[in-house]
Amino acid sequence: MSLLETRREGDLLWVTLNDPERANALSPAMIGELIDLYRRPWREEGVRCLLLSGAGKNFSAGADLEHLRSLRDAGQEENLRDSLRLKDLFESVLRQDALTIALVHGACVAGGCGLATAHDFVVAAEDARFLYSEVRIGFVAALVATYLPLRLRGSDIRELLLNPQFVDARKALEIGLVNRMVPHEDLRGVGEALAAQILETGSSESIARTKRLLLDVLGRPLGDALTQAAEVNAAARATDDCKRGIATFLETKKPPKWR
Repeated sequence: MSLLETRREGDLLWVTLNDPERANALSPAMIGELIDLYRRPWREEGVRCLLLSGAGKNFSAGADLEHLRSLRDAGQEENLRDSLRLKDLFESVLRQDALTIALVHGACVAGGCGLATAHDFVVAAEDARFLYSEVRIGFVAALVATYLPLRLRGSDIRELLLNPQFVDARKALEIGLVNRMVPHEDLRGVGEALAAQILETGSSESIARTKRLLLDVLGRPLGDALTQAAEVNAAARATDDCKRGIATFLETKKPPKWR
């Protein structure tokens, strides 16, 4: 049985982590299904946004305990293979050209927290709680540290990773870990409304190119980053969306409605 439930509605793809009995733990099987799903070129199929939620009481409790137990006696090569699968998971979410929104309720822990915060936007229910728990059990939250700077200032990253305590939704919103906080019953509705707002006012092609640029210039020397940004700027001008956007604005003094 699949550990993911998917439902398409127009240009939206609703995805649900569907292993509630284990708090949607990131087992190897679930990781594999998520990688396959997020690597798919959804924009080519007309999907402009993926919205991820979790079944049951929690979004995701992080690593699967049985899998963790199996790693206790693993060697370097096996551990590296396992870590590279996690890399593939987070990278597949970060590199997905379509817009991505995580809808988080309940506990969102360790790898589950990394999964949620790899999305473009995080909408948190008021009962959501976030925890990067790795140092508590001798791990290092190494992979999430590479993209948390897209969301947080350095002092908050250190607080979350070095002094791991549960952060409630209000605090997560305050520091920028999440983008919206809403009542639990409004979670999906607000997520859909956010997607609609972005897709109505923004070119899907421009969104995809901007997402790639934000990842590719992160941490690069300023000169290199500016050079790449200039190349992206120039290439965007040749796209059909840019030509349409300029023509529409010149004609109507308003940007197009993209959806």
